[in-house]
Amino acid sequence: MRSAERLPRALLALAAGALLAGCGSIGFRTTGASESALAAAPAASAASAAEAAASAGPQPASTGPIAPATQRAYDDALALMRAGHAADAERGLRALTQSNPELAGPHANLGLLARQAGHLPEAVKELEKATELAPGLAVAWNQLGLAYRQNGEFTKARTAYEHAIAIDPGYANAVLNLGVLDDLYLGDGVHALELYTRYLALTPAGDSVVAKWMADVKNRQPKAAPPAASAPKEKS
Repeated sequence: MRSAERLPRALLALAAGALLAGCGSIGFRTTGASESALAAAPAASAASAAEAAASAGPQPASTGPIAPATQRAYDDALALMRAGHAADAERGLRALTQSNPELAGPHANLGLLARQAGHLPEAVKELEKATELAPGLAVAWNQLGLAYRQNGEFTKARTAYEHAIAIDPGYANAVLNLGVLDDLYLGDGVHALELYTRYLALTPAGDSVVAKWMADVKNRQPKAAPPAASAPKEKS
């Protein structure tokens, strides 16, 4: 299953993710690493949140192959993101959205850059565009959920996370992020506990931090009253 860096709970652990792969349709999975960009082909498949890595080839949302020059430009923008050159990466990605408006990957990575910079309205706009172009791109839905949550749009965040999980039921990061949303922001401890349990089932190596969160949620649940030894009865 996926692995990820553990971030502070209030920041939504496992949130951000690798390079949003792809510009078009779904197609690959990745593992490992830290937040930087959402990875490798300008198609709409992608690395999962808080992950980076290799990917399959480009898979455009529209019919037809991606031109080699477009792939190179996309790869160059992702390399700039990995190197921390956000402004240069943004320029490259924006150029791609102009020359290839059908590709979801550039919009997804622009959304990630905007979210990391705290430009939440722009992040929401770009990530909404990415999910419009590639509705099956689970990582973009997860990133959109994070942007909504940071923007205080909790109901929309829940819907976005649920989209990500519906696309990929084994997407541990989206499961965890929904659990944190329910726990900290929506006050639904029962559902949060279910999601934390599910996340741990998807994480063979375990996660002691999430296990502690589960214990905390359980402690906050109302305790059932013990049954009375002899219940009061009315007299006839």
